[in-house]
Amino acid sequence: MKQQKTSILNMTEGNPVSLIIMFSIPMLIGNLFQQLYNLVDSVIVGQLVGADALAAIGATNSVTFLFFALCNGIGNGGGIITSQFFGKGSPSEVKSCIANTAYIMLVFPLVVGVTAFFLSEPLLNLLDTPPEIMADSVAYMRIMCVSIIFVSLYNFASSMLRALGDSRTPLYFLIFSCFLNAGLDILFVYGFNMSVVGAGVATAISQFVSGITCLIYAIKKNEYFRMTREDMAFNRNITMRVIKLGVPLSLQFAMIAISCMALQKVVNSFGKVTVAAFTATSRIEQIIHQPYQTLGAALSTFTGQNYGARKLDRVESGFRKGMLIMACFSILMLPVMQLFGDNIIRIFVDEPEVIEMGARAIRITSLFYVMLGIIYVVRGVLNGLGDSFFALLNGIVEVIGRFIAPVMLTGVATIGLWGIWWSVGIVWSLAGLTAFMRYMSYKKKVDNTERNKKHAAVRCA
Repeated sequence: MKQQKTSILNMTEGNPVSLIIMFSIPMLIGNLFQQLYNLVDSVIVGQLVGADALAAIGATNSVTFLFFALCNGIGNGGGIITSQFFGKGSPSEVKSCIANTAYIMLVFPLVVGVTAFFLSEPLLNLLDTPPEIMADSVAYMRIMCVSIIFVSLYNFASSMLRALGDSRTPLYFLIFSCFLNAGLDILFVYGFNMSVVGAGVATAISQFVSGITCLIYAIKKNEYFRMTREDMAFNRNITMRVIKLGVPLSLQFAMIAISCMALQKVVNSFGKVTVAAFTATSRIEQIIHQPYQTLGAALSTFTGQNYGARKLDRVESGFRKGMLIMACFSILMLPVMQLFGDNIIRIFVDEPEVIEMGARAIRITSLFYVMLGIIYVVRGVLNGLGDSFFALLNGIVEVIGRFIAPVMLTGVATIGLWGIWWSVGIVWSLAGLTAFMRYMSYKKKVDNTERNKKHAAVRCA
């Protein structure tokens, strides 16, 4: 089958570092623009409406992440399986995997979105959301629940394209929708005086635009999205493979989200100033996560394609180079956060008390960036190998850490509320060490399996 050289990247040949970086750059830009959805909401609402409105949006973060994560895991699982089929050189299986993942993604987000809509207020009450911001938090979260189907549409299209080595196409539509979101935010929040509701509506519209345009373009321009009736037939084996990998990924994300809800409950107990500071630092951390997340996603595609092609030496090379890239970025970001924390927090709010608290907080969490990076590098490689157990293991570690560490540390008189941010770093460290140990164990298992296959082939010959 003739490949479209401009949009499809075969990562089974060539220099691993060049391929990973080439694939990562468009995706990193896209991920940063994706974060602009939340950042623009936070900056515009925080500056034009006030700290209470910013806190109202921030109080929904962990809950909305829970429901978005449930859907994204399935899409990511489908993307990993697709990358393995692509590396294997099987166009028919690639198309079948795209189609069958689409069927799952049509139903699952709709069910999750409806459920989330009706659970919004009970969950926010469960987290002890401050009464003065409760109404705005519920309104914003319900709008986000409606937009779950739109976010899932974009994530499905982008995950399939990235599995084929195309990290550019999703970027183009995402950039456009981010500018659209910024314009609509100003229109609804400032022009129509709709406060947090306006920010939510603007985000939902923008996400719909990015999802539908990306999918339409993929169908028109990418040969793997142009299918016959046979390609679109239900395939039980492929569907089960997607579910087998996607469900643990969903559960991993869901458990991380639940653990974030537990942390949010602790944050809420310290009042709205702490909630506002935590919201600002969380937005900053979301940006910091992006290079790590992008590197992990690139390694997932790189690993999936090379594992499908049975080139395990390249998988190991990708892991080592990924760790080096991650370490360089972590070292670079440390002095930035330590020296310019006040200026960074000031982007979000004007209140001196919030700025002082937020600046000190990011000086704490920046000490643990290397451990955060290890999580993403290892997760990307293991996901590409199809290790579904790791996703569950990693989620369990984060849940235990986020349930225990914040309560213990904030209960120490000499630490107090700063235990919120120290606990974040401790959880990253626990999850990072667990991830690295799992990689070494799984690598040994895969190496032994391949060695046995080679010995069997020699005996048969």
